[in-house]
Amino acid sequence: MTERINKSNLNRREFLKKSGSLAAGAAVLGSIAPSAFAGEDNTIRLALIGCGGRGNGAVGDALSVVGKGPVKLHAMADLVKAKMDSSHKALHKRFPDQVDVTEDRKFVGFKGYRKAIDILRPGDVAMCTTRSYIRPLHVEYAISKGINVFMEKPFASDPGGLQRILRADAVAKSKNLKVAAGLQCRHSPARQALIEKIRNGEMGDIPLIRANRLGGSRWLSDQGDASNKLMDQLQFGKIHLLWVGSGHMVDNLIHQIDECCWIKDAWPVSVVGMGGREPHSTDHGQNIDIYAMEYTYPDGTKAFCGFRRASKTRSEFATFIHGTKCAAQFSGRTHRATVHMFKNQQIENSNISWTPTKDAHSPWQYEWNELIESIRKDRPHNEIKRAVYSDLTSLMGRAACHTGQEVTWDQIMASKFQFCDYLDDLYYDSPPPVKADENGQFPFPIPGKWTEV
Repeated sequence: MTERINKSNLNRREFLKKSGSLAAGAAVLGSIAPSAFAGEDNTIRLALIGCGGRGNGAVGDALSVVGKGPVKLHAMADLVKAKMDSSHKALHKRFPDQVDVTEDRKFVGFKGYRKAIDILRPGDVAMCTTRSYIRPLHVEYAISKGINVFMEKPFASDPGGLQRILRADAVAKSKNLKVAAGLQCRHSPARQALIEKIRNGEMGDIPLIRANRLGGSRWLSDQGDASNKLMDQLQFGKIHLLWVGSGHMVDNLIHQIDECCWIKDAWPVSVVGMGGREPHSTDHGQNIDIYAMEYTYPDGTKAFCGFRRASKTRSEFATFIHGTKCAAQFSGRTHRATVHMFKNQQIENSNISWTPTKDAHSPWQYEWNELIESIRKDRPHNEIKRAVYSDLTSLMGRAACHTGQEVTWDQIMASKFQFCDYLDDLYYDSPPPVKADENGQFPFPIPGKWTEV
């Protein structure tokens, strides 16, 4: 199927399912003319590192960029060859002329990402799309080799990992590298139009933002003998184990937490939170079912962010803004640009006072359009600091709910906490950093006893 993804209300992952030498190098890269970027044949080559649904979706968006020169998938890396081959087959079917990955450019193993990055050229892109536990290593290495980066969210599972990416930011800037981060809603023109109105004062001051993602339960069953094997944890623990993928709240709500910070044009000074598990829960994972967070910004205003997984309950996936002059909606289900201003504080379709021009593409597509154009035109494009700060904000909220304590911006910025301190040495038979008990139950947060900052 070769149809481009261009509907703003289309979920990228659903679409894929349905359609089946360094210092010297920095100086050299800084002197390369824009026209020389991406090599003499003008093709931007991609290396996909992590061949799951998110990686496949990102490749689909990258290869759907139109009118900005040729883009091809050139290399792939994953821990599991069968998974990589399946990904290659599906992508080649959709983009037969743009997926050019020969067998010698498929790399398997924990060091495979290095081989995939090593064969790229200045102007190419390393697509770091694994789960968050290992992302800092991949981003750090690509930047050290002078390669542009696309990194999916979340960007690390803990503050220590995010600090590692922040350190790489200085190197990226010194090499004039382009780095895009998977908080795609920032690229929505409809949302940008509302941001402009907010900055112009048309909503007055913004004392309150509400951002919720409420849905059905997704518990982890007893994994039996697989519970305490590293490779198995990387598969079943994607949202269920904090060290693998940050947990389900951060994995999902990071987008709307990022929206809150964008709307406020600030980072919170503190957060308090609470939450818990459903009565009679049989979840064997580490998540709690309910997260309720109250962020305080430097001007004293608030953002209330909620996440819940409970069956047979009200669902909501939206961000609302309450200004002193009126209210607005900033986003909707599956990150749709559901953007409106209302006449007053009543959020009703009959009370809409302004709606922007509808987005022509999905936010993921806009994200890739801008990255590719920035590479072609050698335009500044580095989202590391902003993306990492949004992730740190999300981890603040997670820690507040898990520990039952107030967590401050200064605390999270100073934290070196890591769930796993041997990421650079991981191998297939490495011991996992967390283990289930004899009943298959993984340790889950108990306020007053838990530590993660």
